[in-house]
Amino acid sequence: MSRIGNKIITIPEGLTVTLSEGLVDIKGKFGEDKIAFDKNAISVELKDGVLTVKRANDTKPVKEMHGTIRALINNACIGCHEGFTKKLALVGIGYRAEMKGKDLVMHIGYSHAVTITPLEGVTIKVIESKSKDVNAYVEVSGSDKFKVGQVAAQIREKRKPEPYLGKGIRYVDEVILRKEGKRAGKK
Repeated sequence: MSRIGNKIITIPEGLTVTLSEGLVDIKGKFGEDKIAFDKNAISVELKDGVLTVKRANDTKPVKEMHGTIRALINNACIGCHEGFTKKLALVGIGYRAEMKGKDLVMHIGYSHAVTITPLEGVTIKVIESKSKDVNAYVEVSGSDKFKVGQVAAQIREKRKPEPYLGKGIRYVDEVILRKEGKRAGKK
């Protein structure tokens, strides 16, 4: 029994959901998303502002698809209604970021500047920091949860946080396990 697949999805106000053969089309103020599914295995019903996802049989592949399709539809509803945001912090001496058009240009300790071009439907914003530990914040936002996470992961990948001084690019809510250096351990 899929616990995720059996949950209902309530449609918030301002969101338009259209069902067709094997496709759910969702439109909201933050964007539009289409979720395709196998109409022979999964059925989606819209009744009184509530979406219900049901499966045709109890074979293993259909059970696996049931929860996945429901989660994709729910994420599309949230993204089109509210949007998704990931915030990253640049920590390190001389680390800085700036926007050049839609591209993010970061100076993060390499001999060259690192440029990130966002995927379609994703916006990047640089926020200057007032704390002494963090040089700048980078905010990635959009209506597609996958694309927002993908762009944020690409930014973080350019300079992962290191465990000794904590320098690098990290998510704001990420906890870095710090290690003591060789000198501190010799005492």
